[in-house]
This record gives sequence, C-alpha cells and structure tokens, in this order.
Amino acid sequence: MDKKILLNACCAPDATHSIDVLRNLGFTIITYFYNPNIHPKEEYLKRLQDMEKLAKILQIENIENVPYDVEEWHTLCDKYKDEKEGGKRCEICYEMRLRKTGQKAKELNINIFATTLTISPHKNAKLINEIGKKIATEFNIEYLETDFKKKDGFKKSIELSKKYGLYRQNYCGCVYSLPKK
Repeated sequence: MDKKILLNACCAPDATHSIDVLRNLGFTIITYFYNPNIHPKEEYLKRLQDMEKLAKILQIENIENVPYDVEEWHTLCDKYKDEKEGGKRCEICYEMRLRKTGQKAKELNINIFATTLTISPHKNAKLINEIGKKIATEFNIEYLETDFKKKDGFKKSIELSKKYGLYRQNYCGCVYSLPKK
C-alpha cells in the first residue's frame, strides 16, 4: 500500500529535512507550494524555482498552486500588519495555507497532509499542529502532527540546503517580515 502525503512546502530549505523525516516514516511525498504570502513576486519565483530544483533532486512531485495571487492574503492579514512576527497575522496565514493544502489533499484523494512550517525555530509548532488538526477534521482527512525542528532538524535543513545548493532566504516571506534596510 502506498502511503501518500501532501506536504505544504513554504520553501526548499525547510522541505529538505522534512522530506527526509517523512520518507523514513514510509511516506511517498508530494510537495504543495502554496504561499501567497511571499513578497515580492521575484522572491516567490526564486523560492518556487528552488522548490522545483529540490523536487527534481529528490525525485518527488511538486505542485504549485497557480496563479500567484496575494489579494486574499492581504484581505485576511493586512489588518494585523503592525503585529510582530508570530502574532495573529501569522496564525491567519498558517490557517490560510493549511486550509488550501487540506483542500488540495482532498481533491487529490490523498488522505493525509502536513507542513514544513514546523521546522522553523521562529514558529509555534503547537499552534500550527492545532490548526492542521482542525482543518483535517473539516475535510475528513488526517493531519500529521510534526515538529521538524526537533532533533536538530533546523540545523540539518541548513546542511542539506548547502549540499543541494539551495537559496536560503533571510525572512519568513511576507511584506511585513521583510528585513528593514
């Protein structure tokens, strides 16, 4: 029996170790690049290009949600633009991306999904997993709870990114997390 999982991938560096962990659990991974929060569009394209590069290296399928459309993200998140990273804006962003991933998994008849978001030491894995479980219930599928940063997962993702020659960004992705110049 083929155990397929749809993995929401925010970027190739975060997907590296996450994919390794899921493969070791016996999953066949399909990554889903749905990140309408990433700004500017050039940054989005750079991250997508490396996600496609990683998918080719690891011989997995990567699905991009098209078109790149930030309007819904702005509608949901702009009112929280002054919050620090990790606040309400991020919670809404996580939910938006996980909901779309759950919906895509259901559409593809994949009964389980997960996210690479939990690899970041700057993100609340407990909150992300609660959101994922809630959405899984709505779609009558499973959400795999993870905390990919455990057991040096984030460090391993940095090492794997170097090994594969991947671009490693210095901010989460949204316009409000852009480093100030």
